[in-house]
Amino acid sequence: MESATTKKTAKKDFRKLILEGYKNHVLEHGTVPKSVFKFAKDLKMKEEEFYAYFTSFDSIKSAVWIQIYEDTISQIESQEVFKEYSAREKFLSFLFTWIEELKKNRSFLLSIYGEGSKGMLSLPKEISDFKDKFKDFANEIILEGKETEEIATRPIISDRYDEAMWLQVWFVFKYWLDDRSPRFEKTDAAIEKSVNLAFDLMGKSALDSFLDFAKFIYQSK
Repeated sequence: MESATTKKTAKKDFRKLILEGYKNHVLEHGTVPKSVFKFAKDLKMKEEEFYAYFTSFDSIKSAVWIQIYEDTISQIESQEVFKEYSAREKFLSFLFTWIEELKKNRSFLLSIYGEGSKGMLSLPKEISDFKDKFKDFANEIILEGKETEEIATRPIISDRYDEAMWLQVWFVFKYWLDDRSPRFEKTDAAIEKSVNLAFDLMGKSALDSFLDFAKFIYQSK
């Protein structure tokens, strides 16, 4: 039996402490910390303890993006109906849920990426891990869409569908940063219209039918 005087010491979750400390610093000061040494000191931890979890401030930002992505996936996959969705509906569900997760971090994201999409012509390096994870998710949707013939298989172009979907995700993010409409209604409309256009383009079109017919006629000669 434990002594009444025995103190239970809870082990610190340094990773969570660093993540929250970094976001709070950005929100309170409007800029990233000046150095890892000063940041760690403010959190009352040793610099080497910081490096046990993160190699730089960019790696912290990368972790924030990954967390937002994982929370989004957890949300949509917890819904039984998600399994029954078409490829188009799954992508819509992802984007709408992702935006809801982004909203929880809007002030932080605005502080890091500025008031809108200006100056983000190239992809920030801390986004690359999120991009890789998203493209894995996108390829699952694409494969399902091809199996149900919702998405057409085309030479060369099909191999770039995941990149096209990623560009759409990045477009939505930058659009949302600039959106000043009530409840971000314009972002919701942009998501719906852009996804519908994308899947109309990826789907079997009248042009595909014409080419199939022309190929059939040529081979029947």
